[in-house]
Amino acid sequence: MTPDDERHQYAEAHTTPESELLRRLNRETHVQVLAPRMLSGHLQGRLLSMISHMVRPQRILEIGTFTSYSALCLAEGLAPEGELHTIEFNPELESRIRRYIAAANLTDRVHLHIGNARIVLPTLTETWDLVFIDADKINNDVYFELIIDQVRPGGFLLIDNVLWGDKVLPSYSVKPADKDTHAVRAFNDKVQTDTRVENVFLPLRDGLLLLRKL
Repeated sequence: MTPDDERHQYAEAHTTPESELLRRLNRETHVQVLAPRMLSGHLQGRLLSMISHMVRPQRILEIGTFTSYSALCLAEGLAPEGELHTIEFNPELESRIRRYIAAANLTDRVHLHIGNARIVLPTLTETWDLVFIDADKINNDVYFELIIDQVRPGGFLLIDNVLWGDKVLPSYSVKPADKDTHAVRAFNDKVQTDTRVENVFLPLRDGLLLLRKL
C-alpha cells in the first residue's frame, strides 16, 4: 500500500459513511458500468453533500451525471423547495440514473436531461446557486462560459478532475496531441486570473476546483 492509498483509507475511515443506497450504487457502478473511476465515491461524495448543506441551494446544476452518485449527494443539501438539474450525454445510463433517483424519492426534485450539454444548457433559464462540472474535460471552459452569467453572485461552482492524473503539474511533459491535458491546464490557468470568481484548488482525489462568483 502506498502512502497515498493509506492516507485515502484513513480519510474515508474518519468520514461519515455513505448511505446504504449510495453504497449499493457505488458497488453496482464498479461491477456493471465501464470506467467506474468516474464515480465521485465516498469521500468526494460526502464533501459535495457537505458543501450543498452549507449553501442550502434552491437550484443546483450538474454537468455530467454518470450513474447519479454525485447528484444524489448534492441533492442532500437542497433547500426545502429546491431542485437539481443534471445533464448526461450517454443515453445508456438513463434507466439506471432514473432508478436511483426514484429510490432516493427525488423524482420530483431531480430533473435529468439526456444529451449534449452544449445544446441543453442554453435551454435552461434558472439562476444557479451551486454548479458541479464533471463532464468531458476538453469542454470545461465552454461549460463555464455558458453558465457563469446564470450563477448568482455569491454562488459556487465545483469543477472535478482538475489535476487530471497529475498531468497538469509543471513537471509533466505534455504531448502536443494530448488535447484534454492542454485544455485542463488552460482552464485552471484562466480561472486563476478570472476576476469574476475567487478560487481554491483542492488536491482531493483527482483535484477539485472550488469557485465563488463575485
